[in-house]
Parts: sequence; structure tokens; C-alpha cells
Amino acid sequence: MPFPSSPRARSGPHRRSLLAVAPAALLVAGCSAGSDKSGTTGGGRPSAADRARARAARDSVALAARYDAVVAAHPKLAERLRPLRAEVLRHAEAFGGTAKGSPSPSSSPSPSPSPSGSGAAAAAPSPPAVPAKEKDALAELAAAERELADRRSEALLDAPGELARLLASVAAAGAAHVYLLTEAGR
Repeated sequence: MPFPSSPRARSGPHRRSLLAVAPAALLVAGCSAGSDKSGTTGGGRPSAADRARARAARDSVALAARYDAVVAAHPKLAERLRPLRAEVLRHAEAFGGTAKGSPSPSSSPSPSPSPSGSGAAAAAPSPPAVPAKEKDALAELAAAERELADRRSEALLDAPGELARLLASVAAAGAAHVYLLTEAGR
């Protein structure tokens, strides 16, 4: 006789799917071909890997700014979001960006630093307005994490080995953040 299904409908990623993402992403990343050498292309322009690395760093800095905006609007969430934001900043540094001068989650947000070595003079775009309800603010933060994790999962297919492994690892961490922002808070 089958067991009855749970009366509570679940949305978002399930724990098993999160645990399956990391090994699958690492398997794909480990099988990628190509050289890990970065540098410049023929015209003195950064290589595709360098551009991808710079974009990933900028994306992480922008995501940290989004965390800052949510904490500024909802200070009660500071303790819950502090470790996730810190990890996002470590991701930016791993991609070659800088997190210097970044505010702590308990202080008001300031302009985001642009990643070093990216060649981009413009700072990261300012995050969108934060919803008035904490639940909605967390949902939007989770959606931003999910979108970025998906984009990084796609980008790792064209990245050279070491960068692909880093993208896979950070995408898996983003998927875990989505879980922590949605399911764990229920």
C-alpha cells in the first residue's frame, strides 16, 4: 500500500536535488576540455575566460549589494543573511574581484566596488527596490540567487577547466543559498 502524500505542498528546490547538483556540475566541469591559461587575445583584448571571470566577479559584487539593500530595509534579517552575504563576497574574490570597503550587513549599503582586473570602469548597477514585506524580500533575493546560479551553470560549459570547476562550485553554493532563503525559513 503506498504512503499518502504530504499535505504540505513544497515549492522550490528539494534537498535531494540540491545534493545532486554539486556532483553533476563538478562532473561536467571536470570533463571540460581546454586550457586553463588566460591572457589576452590577438588584439590585446582579454581572453574569453578572463571576461567570464570578470563578469562572474561583478555579478557576485552586485548580489552582495542586493543582500545589503535587503538588510538595510529589514534589519531583523541581518543575522540570517550575514553568512550568505559573506560567502557571496568570497565568491567575488575567488573570481578575481575585490570586496574591499564593502559594508557589513548591519550598516547601510554603499556603492559597490567594481572587480579588479575587469577593465570595467562602471560600478555594479544599484539593486532594485526592496519589497516592504520580509517574506517578499527573501523571495526576491532567492530568485536573484537562482538566476545567477543558472547563468553560471550555463557558462561553465564553455569555460576552461579550472574556471569551469569554480563556476560549478559557486553555482552549487547559489543553489544552496536558494534553499536556505526559501525552505529553511519555513
